[in-house]
Amino acid sequence: GAERYFTRWYKPDVKGRPCEDFCVLQHSNRRICVITLAEAHPLLQSGKTIKNINYQISANCSRLQNKVSGKSKRGAQFLTELAPLCRISSSDGEEYTIYSCIRGRLIEVNENILSNPALLQEKPSTEGYIAVVLPKFEESKSITQGLLTQKEYEEVLLKRRSSAS
Repeated sequence: GAERYFTRWYKPDVKGRPCEDFCVLQHSNRRICVITLAEAHPLLQSGKTIKNINYQISANCSRLQNKVSGKSKRGAQFLTELAPLCRISSSDGEEYTIYSCIRGRLIEVNENILSNPALLQEKPSTEGYIAVVLPKFEESKSITQGLLTQKEYEEVLLKRRSSAS
């Protein structure tokens, strides 16, 4: 279903960190967005094992405390493009901060990946998603400015491969 109803947008090298790429799946109704890891993210490369996922962003901010109610999504945490969603540690000691990539209200975080972190690697764009974000209605058309299309992202990956060899 993800291919049929969602358009893929990519944010490469977030905060200048090489290969830390994210994917935003935007629903065809143009509003709801699902944040996932892009195919080239280091956590999806072979040999990485996810040790821990932490939605506790700071001493007094946990994405797990996000309680949303009603049609207007009252109580939802507001996110900027560079708002951290969670931190993921891998078995090799690396820690990755996952960012929202778009402005909007945090509708939900995927608590299933806490008990089954392998979902992030096995099914990154379905059951292994990180969070669901709802942009403001008036921003929903401009939300993808600064994001790359699938074709543009593939060109970025080709450039990376050619510069690495």
